[in-house]
Amino acid sequence: MHTFTVQTQQHTQFINIDAEVRRIIREANLDNGLLQLHVPHTTAGITINENADPDVPHDIEYALDKAVPWRDAAYRHNEENSAAHVKASMMGSGLTLIIRNGMPQLGTWQSVFFCEFDGPRNRQVWALPLETKEQD
Repeated sequence: MHTFTVQTQQHTQFINIDAEVRRIIREANLDNGLLQLHVPHTTAGITINENADPDVPHDIEYALDKAVPWRDAAYRHNEENSAAHVKASMMGSGLTLIIRNGMPQLGTWQSVFFCEFDGPRNRQVWALPLETKEQD
């Protein structure tokens, strides 16, 4: 298993982690297979989305804030970060990438984003490369 640290700078932040993903693929000598990524935090997540327009992460943040406001009198969790827990659950804590010829198989505009909802913090991402024999 491989790990890397993501240092977030804002309360809510979407950070492109493609470079770290490619580094792990190289270090693992993963030619064809799967790369399982996991975020071991309850107030952060991981997702794949558009990398070309910086307004996309902004719009995702806006939509999440509308759906899950930061302050709500009905929240019962007393650490005042209930919204961060809900948003992390909405994004998910893991994803699997298909690796072919040493490259993650992403669409033209896709990137992997670490999703911070309770920052700034130092966070971890765990990565498990799984080599497979490619079938035609």
